[in-house]
Amino acid sequence: MKQILMIEDDPSIVELATIHLKDIHCEVTKSHSGFEGLHLATTGTYDVIILDVMLPEINGIEICKRIRAEKNFTPIMMLTARSEEIDKIIGLETGADDYLTKPFSLREFIARVKALIRRTEMLTPEPETIPEILQCQNLVMNTTKRKVTLDEQKIELTPKEFDLLLLFMSNPGVSYSRETLLNQVWGYEFSGYEHTVNSHINRLRTKIETNLTTPKYILTTWGIGYRFTEELK
Repeated sequence: MKQILMIEDDPSIVELATIHLKDIHCEVTKSHSGFEGLHLATTGTYDVIILDVMLPEINGIEICKRIRAEKNFTPIMMLTARSEEIDKIIGLETGADDYLTKPFSLREFIARVKALIRRTEMLTPEPETIPEILQCQNLVMNTTKRKVTLDEQKIELTPKEFDLLLLFMSNPGVSYSRETLLNQVWGYEFSGYEHTVNSHINRLRTKIETNLTTPKYILTTWGIGYRFTEELK
């Protein structure tokens, strides 16, 4: 049975969501306040965290930041009553994996939760297909510990930066369009937010490239998108 943490201060939404999540074999841990939810998120183990943006005590954006600061990579779906694009971008940039605006249909809500669970299973490295250690020159990734070092110095990456780099290093020389990267790392529901890929690529480059003018790891494929170097040694 999958474990879901739902941090939402509207009891009616929580109870209705809980009923439908049980139908797909999910057990729900509930919290109606920010600090309690943050404590549960950072001390427990869950398959998905459902997080409301507007909460008492501390808002969902800050909770999301603190969860990711703890190196907790549990998929997070944020809920909000707001519909402005900037809210969605902020949620994605702080480490959320999905974003749903209230009011929402329960069918879509359940579909999104199931998609997050499936995506996590797909992104989990399989020992027989992805080595525990990926290395390109002085850049080393431990796929099991989700740790990256450059010249033996640890590089701090956000969950999405790590997932992007994992995709690149697992497929050197393969060119990906921005849309393909968005679909594979964020999911189909973020179609139209290709600029999010650009910002993540730029930040990733600042962390692993010595010279941003002539990058040696993440290369631009003109007219297509990006690829990872094939010069592994």
